[in-house]
Parts: sequence; C-alpha cells; structure tokens
Amino acid sequence: MSVAIHDGHILDILPSEVAKTKYSAKQAIQLDEHVLMPGLINLHTHAAMTLMRGLADDLALMAWLQSHIWPAEKELVSERFVHDGTLLAAAEMLKGGTTCFNDMYFFPQAAAEAALKAGIRANLGLVVLEFPSPYANDADDYLKKGLDARDQWRGQALISSSLAPHAPYTIEDRTFEKVITYAEQLGLGIHTHLHETQAEIEQSLAQHGRRPMQRFYDLGLLGPNLVAAHCVHLQEDEMAMLAQHGCHVAHCPASNLKLASGIAPVVQLDRHGVNIGIGTDGAASNNRLDMFAEMRLAALLAKGASGDASAISAQAALKMATINAAKALGLDEKIGSIEIGKAADLIAVRIGSPETMPCFDPVSHLVYVSGREHVTHTWVSGDLRYQKSDGSEGVYADIEPAELKSIHAVWQPKLSAYK
Repeated sequence: MSVAIHDGHILDILPSEVAKTKYSAKQAIQLDEHVLMPGLINLHTHAAMTLMRGLADDLALMAWLQSHIWPAEKELVSERFVHDGTLLAAAEMLKGGTTCFNDMYFFPQAAAEAALKAGIRANLGLVVLEFPSPYANDADDYLKKGLDARDQWRGQALISSSLAPHAPYTIEDRTFEKVITYAEQLGLGIHTHLHETQAEIEQSLAQHGRRPMQRFYDLGLLGPNLVAAHCVHLQEDEMAMLAQHGCHVAHCPASNLKLASGIAPVVQLDRHGVNIGIGTDGAASNNRLDMFAEMRLAALLAKGASGDASAISAQAALKMATINAAKALGLDEKIGSIEIGKAADLIAVRIGSPETMPCFDPVSHLVYVSGREHVTHTWVSGDLRYQKSDGSEGVYADIEPAELKSIHAVWQPKLSAYK
C-alpha cells in the first residue's frame, strides 16, 4: 500500500501499483521492511525539564519538587532555559516517533520557538500558579503573559494552546474560576494535574473539606475540554464523574512508578468509558520521553494490576498513544490516524531486524516488541523532520547535533548544584 501526501495532508491511500499510475510524485520513499503508523502523541509533559533529567532521582514527588526542582527553577528558569530544554526534548521525541506533545511550563513563547525550529507539533499549556517564579508574579500575571504569548503564535499551524493551572494544591478557587471563564470565552482546553498522590488528596480534605475531584466538580471544571494528568487515586464515583462529563485522562505510568505515586486504575477508567491518552511526564521524573516504552508499560501494568491478561490490549494501548490523545486535545479531525484529509503526521518503524522477527501481528509488534530505536522516519505535516539509515545516528531537518551538545554543556554545570 502507498500513502500519497500533498501540501502536508494525506491525499490518498491506495495500492502501490495503482499509485504509480495515478500520481506523479516529486519524491517516492519505498519502505519494504517497515510499518507506517500515525505519529505518537505525548499527552502530558514538561519539555523544558529535559535539562533536569536525572537531577534528583529516587525521591517522592513533594520532596523532589520542594527540595530540588522548585529551587532550581527559581534560580535558573529563563527564556533561554525553556528554549534550550524544549529543543532538546523535541529532538528526543522526533527521534522516537513522537510528532506532537502536550506541554505545561513557563515561558511558553520560548517553547513555541523551539518547537517551530524542530518542526514538531505542540499544544502549549499556559501555566498558572499562585506563587511567583522567574516567569510571573501571581496568578493574574501568569494568565496575562500566557494569553499574550498565545496571541503571538495564533497563525502557526503546528502550535495550539490550552490553559494549564498547575494542580489543585497550587491553585485557589478564584483562579480556577478565572481559568474556566477564559477557557469558555476563547475555546481553549484545560490541562492540569489531578489526584496524582495520596498526599494531594489528604491536603485537599484538610484545606477544602473535599477531595480534589469533588472540588473540581463544584467549581465547574469537569468537562470535555479537561485533560487531567495522572489520576492515580480515584474512587468509582470519581471515575464515573470523569466519564459523565467527557473528561480525558493523561496516563503517565513510568513517572507514577518512579515517584512511587501509585498505579492509575486505567482498566476501570476504560470500563467507565473515559478517554485515556498516554504521556511521559517530564524527563526530570521519567527519565525519558519514550512513548514506545510508555505504551508497553501501560499495557503490561494494566494486566498485572487487574489480573486480566486481556485488559488494555496492544490495539488499545496504541490508540491511547495516537487517536485517543488527539481527541483529548481536540485535534482528532487533524491528526491521530492515517486517513485521507488528515495532516501527514507519520512515522516509519522498521521491523526487519533480528530482534523484531518474526512478525505475526504488526500492532502487537509496535507495542510489545518495537522500540524508539526502530523509528527510521518521522514526518510532521508531510515534512520529513528526522531520518536514519541502518547503523546511523540519524539526521534532523533543522537541528544540528552540535547545538544539542552545546545545550548540555551550558546547563549541566549550572544545575549540578541542585542534585
């Protein structure tokens, strides 16, 4: 079979012999040992935090944040930090077959510039916090700066945005209410952390007399524009609330395990009909932006936790990393599957090497066998952004390896003090 691409979109899907007679191609790429699949969509990450990869490992979430990450951010986060970290993340993601990521971090305009340079699609969260940072002073300042940044990239086809109030434990009710108003007026999604740890729930009970999910319900935050990251500690009624309101969950299995946050009840969420996508979280807490590894882990964890070997099949895991995530971002009419008229966000995965043979079911292979090292081509909107041949390191369209090495050389010495 062949896929014909024109002006960044999928023009046709047809037998190769028919394609040769129907179309005159400027360029034809023949991939005899490959699976062509939709680009992977990372539904939750903090791309710039790639600069903090391995900075303070083997700690619980709040100790990790309060003693290491937040102090480092207070001193070092800047436009250059975000640009450099996001560019490094984009290179890793393109190399691993990720064509779109849903981000949440400071200085979103710098992140947009890096994403555009790399040629990767990005939904950039306009982060909101109550406390000051090098980026903004208070919640109103975060909102203003985020919306001003959004105005600057509104004409960019690869960049979209959402409002990103950080978490229930860092945002006051009045700020959530402002976020809801802006989201409704501007037609934006809301991207937040929710029910990530048991400590978060206990804090909410102490301060608000309610679990975070109930607080979200009372405030009117639950709806089809909400992407809630993690959702590890949920009761049955809370899963039903997510389903009833059409909310989306960004499942981050590796990060949840590494921070000992727990295992999200994805089997139960799936049974309730909640749309589930997959995210890596940031490389600071994962420590990799590897969507192939996340797909495999998501499927295996679901089976082990539920005692049901049929839970979260390979096909279901692949959908979580593609069309489900696209739906969560409101982009399922544009990306997430190989269909005529959609953007040509595609990747080629080689299954001709010894460790991938034999292959009885390509979908099963993509989830349980293949890794990001088997990605040979990554296209975003029809443009080839990354390519490698056998044994090569790979070549980016607009990122120089020397630039990536210089980013590491600049920031690692500065961050070492926060280990």
